[in-house]
Amino acid sequence: MKTLNILLVASATLLSFGAQAATGEEIMTKSGCMACHTKDKKLVGPALKDIGAKYKGQDVIVKLMAKVRAGGPGVWGPIPMAPNPVEKISDADLKTAVEWVLKL
Repeated sequence: MKTLNILLVASATLLSFGAQAATGEEIMTKSGCMACHTKDKKLVGPALKDIGAKYKGQDVIVKLMAKVRAGGPGVWGPIPMAPNPVEKISDADLKTAVEWVLKL
């Protein structure tokens, strides 16, 4: 019985670690966003802090999610942004990532 209790506690602990949500930065790294963006400086695309500053205080989560999803002409320069389909980043992860950028 004691062994069973130890196994149950260990299993619950492992499950709780797996259930932790990824941060916006982790999601963006996993999804490949950091290949074109950095937190603090322009790379191929704008710095994430610059995006956050541009939209500070605005209700733009849905708008930015649509922009990231569709990609399109260069809003921040001559290089267009590639589209990011659901297969690359889920709606939930995209929302978390956009919310994180807006807090920078």
